[in-house]
Amino acid sequence: MAGHSKWANIKHKKAKVDAQKGKAYTKLSREILCAVRQGGPDPNANFRLKIAIQKAKEGNLPNENIQRAIQRGSGGGDGAQYEELTYEGYGAGGAAVMIHAMTDNRNRTAGEIRHLFSKYGGNLGETGCVGWMFETKGVITMEADEETGKSVDEEEVLLVALEAGALDVTSSPDAVEVLTAPEELETVRAALAEAGMPIASAEVTLVPQNTIMITDQDQATKLLRLMEILEEHDDVQAAYSNFDIDEALLEQLDL
Repeated sequence: MAGHSKWANIKHKKAKVDAQKGKAYTKLSREILCAVRQGGPDPNANFRLKIAIQKAKEGNLPNENIQRAIQRGSGGGDGAQYEELTYEGYGAGGAAVMIHAMTDNRNRTAGEIRHLFSKYGGNLGETGCVGWMFETKGVITMEADEETGKSVDEEEVLLVALEAGALDVTSSPDAVEVLTAPEELETVRAALAEAGMPIASAEVTLVPQNTIMITDQDQATKLLRLMEILEEHDDVQAAYSNFDIDEALLEQLDL
């Protein structure tokens, strides 16, 4: 899908069948905690927290867990002191990789991430080596109804989204994606929800300005395994890449 990344779409599909709820809950809670420490406990005055809570609810994080994370972020409890870090590097085939992490031990995390890059045919780079290849955007995804098979009306989405301030609307056979400026995400999401659009997700994320096509099967396998293992790492909140893989090749991969 234009505008987003192949990994973002693969990850979104995998999330539907992800059984590791304990790990997912931990990452959702950690994002809320750090959002509170950065901007305070009021979601109406803290956009990052508002989005974190929304994402937590979409991930079925219990309300008591959400409130506990807010309390810990506000100074209640004896939670660990997390530091937010960004790692940049290259995966197999020269694909750019960006990682957002939260850790209580930066030396441990850096060593483990460097090892993963090396193991799967890539290398951890210096700060700034690939960051310029990505832009921070709001991304709203609407999907066809799996039960009824009803597709999303792209033309209707386009009218509502652009009127509300969206930057672009793109589509694939089973979804429509809306790109916004980060600060306009909630406004556009609310307009789409009010119009009855089937919103599957809404988040502020990194979007590659351009993509690199991976055509080698071995490189594609290593790259996807790297991304999956990075996402599973306890200290990694999110991983992004600018690769694209043809659907025919994707179906051949043993993942």
